Amino acid sequence: MLLALDTATPAVTVAVADGDLVLAERTTVAGRRHGELLAPAVEAVLRDAGVGRTGLDRVAVGVGPGPFTGLRVGLVTARTLGVVLGLPVVGVCTLDVLALMAVEEGVTGPFRVAADALRREVHWATYEGTHRIDGPHVDRPADVAWAGPAVGAGAAIYGEHFPRARGPQLPTAGAMCRWVARGLPLLEPEPLYLRRPDAVEPAAGKPVS
Repeated sequence: MLLALDTATPAVTVAVADGDLVLAERTTVAGRRHGELLAPAVEAVLRDAGVGRTGLDRVAVGVGPGPFTGLRVGLVTARTLGVVLGLPVVGVCTLDVLALMAVEEGVTGPFRVAADALRREVHWATYEGTHRIDGPHVDRPADVAWAGPAVGAGAAIYGEHFPRARGPQLPTAGAMCRWVARGLPLLEPEPLYLRRPDAVEPAAGKPVS
C-alpha cells in the first residue's frame, strides 16, 4: 500500500492506493493551512481506505517546486512517517504529477506545466507526454510565454502569456499514486525550491574597536 501526499501548492492532497487503484483520497485547497490540515487528512484517508499505518509499505511525497513553507510541511511529514514506520520514502516532482493528469485528460503534443510560484512568477517545465524535456525552472510568465497547450494554476492565472491554458490546475495525490505505480521517474525526498529561502542569516557585525 502506498501513502502519497503533496503540499507544494495551495492544495493539501493525500491518497492511499493499492498499485494504481486509489482506495481513498482527500484534497483541500487551503492556502497557508498546510500544517494544520495535513496530519488530519492522512488519518482520514487511512480510515476511509480501511488501512492501518502498519499496512503501508511506501510513502511518496511531492518535492515541488513550491513555496518554502508549504513544501516543507509535506516533506517533514513524509520523512517522519518513514522513520517511525520503517518505510521507504520516495519523491515525485509536483509538475510531473500535473503532466500525468494533463495526459489523462487528453492533452497531446508538447505542452507546458506552469504552477503559481507567487511573487508574479511561475514554476514551469515542458513535456512530451509524461516525459519532462525541460525544467523545472522559475521565471516571470512573460519570459516563458507559451502558445501551445498549458496546464497548471500559473497558466490559468497568467492566461495572457498562456493563451491555450486548460485544466488541471492543481495536483492530486491520487495522480501521484498512479505515477509511482506506473514506474515513472522518482526522486529523492528532497525539496526543489528553485529559490533561496526568504530567511537568511544576518551579515556579520562590524568589529568593535
